[in-house]
Amino acid sequence: MVDRLQPSAHTPVHHHPAELQKRFPCCTALLPCRAEVMRSPKQPAKLAMLLLLAVLLLCNGVGNVHGKTIHENSVDLHALLDFKKGTTNDPPALSNWNTTTHFCRWTGVNCTTTPPFRVLSLNLTGQNLQGQISPSLGNLTFRRALSLKVNLLEGIFPDALTNCSNLAFLLLSLNQLTGVIPPRIGNLTKLVALSLYRNNFTGIIPPVLGTISTLMRVSLAENQLSGQMPYELWQMPNIVVLILDQNSLSGGIPQILPNMSSLQVLSLTDNMLGGSLPSDIGDALPSLQTLFLADNAFEGHIPPSLGNALGLEQIDLSSNYFTGKIPSSFGKLSRMTILNLEGNNLESKDSEGWEFLDALANCRYLEVIALSDNQLEGAIPNSVGNLSIHLQYLVMGGNKLSGIVPPSIRKLNNLIQISLDYNNLIGTIGEWIGQLVKLQHLNLQSNNFVGGGSSSSMAYHRTEQTQPYTKH
Repeated sequence: MVDRLQPSAHTPVHHHPAELQKRFPCCTALLPCRAEVMRSPKQPAKLAMLLLLAVLLLCNGVGNVHGKTIHENSVDLHALLDFKKGTTNDPPALSNWNTTTHFCRWTGVNCTTTPPFRVLSLNLTGQNLQGQISPSLGNLTFRRALSLKVNLLEGIFPDALTNCSNLAFLLLSLNQLTGVIPPRIGNLTKLVALSLYRNNFTGIIPPVLGTISTLMRVSLAENQLSGQMPYELWQMPNIVVLILDQNSLSGGIPQILPNMSSLQVLSLTDNMLGGSLPSDIGDALPSLQTLFLADNAFEGHIPPSLGNALGLEQIDLSSNYFTGKIPSSFGKLSRMTILNLEGNNLESKDSEGWEFLDALANCRYLEVIALSDNQLEGAIPNSVGNLSIHLQYLVMGGNKLSGIVPPSIRKLNNLIQISLDYNNLIGTIGEWIGQLVKLQHLNLQSNNFVGGGSSSSMAYHRTEQTQPYTKH
């Protein structure tokens, strides 16, 4: 549609009626029959010519509006120009934003295909824009999408943006915006995706956000939001992705969760959330693929029902206060690639406590098992050798492990890192370490290994091609 827009000619062109009918058949019904004009003695020739000229102008507007620089919609035009005025660095992306070019051909602007031409979307992602977002953008009421992400925009989220009731995609992430998320955001009843992450928003998450039934993706991570997570967020019927990392949110996850069968990604890392997880979390979130709850204050047992969310691929519950045993139900998660439970108070005092490791042998795609800084005790089961051949990171430092390292570990020949530091392990390592040809990071310090060229303070790094595993 935009490709057909051309600068208008400034020289008037006169067309014979027959040519006019040929060029604009849609307008022929408005033209008087040539015979009727000729046979009507009372029809002044001048009037006929004026009528022809009027029809010509009307039809030319219908048939060739894309060839004009006349801005049919002055509201959208001025809203865009006001936005340009709000930028302070004269970015190259806005160099063609002037009235000599139809606004539908401006960089980042997408319009409807029929008059009056309205702005459908504005996409200025990553254009080095500086300045503030003009409230005039709220006058683009036909707009479906606004993306100003990855810029250097400052100031507040204009409340006027909530006037755009047709808006489906609002993407303002990776800027320097401040202030609160407007409570009137609930007016955007057709919103599908809201991305405000990595700004400096403060205040609470407006509870009304959870009443927008069309929402599928919400990312408010890396801001300074505070207060409790609104219960309404757990009632969004179509939510697929909910990311609220790195804020100062408090409260917890409701003990009685409604069925959120659409939710696939739940990431609440690095907040001030606490309490226990609902016992039926895996049943209430059956489509979950990613669960990131690290760096909070969650406590209690890890619910075995998580094993019922059979699509789970990534679990990070590190740096919390979880206690009890690691659920053996994790063995049902055949697609799981990452299991990070570091920095909790999880226990394994007997063979029953180690059943989870036997069960994890069913997770054939596991790449990361991180269990460091817990209360795991006793010998590492020989079943460690049955873990996924794709396993690259085995991190179990800072526990109370004892006995020898099972020689079966040598079967995990894709391991890049083994961390068993700060335990009470004994024996030698020579009979298994030589088989791990891809190993780059071996941390065995503060154990009681003997012989085999190792020592109790051994920390080994082969020529590094990858960085040691950390939860971040």
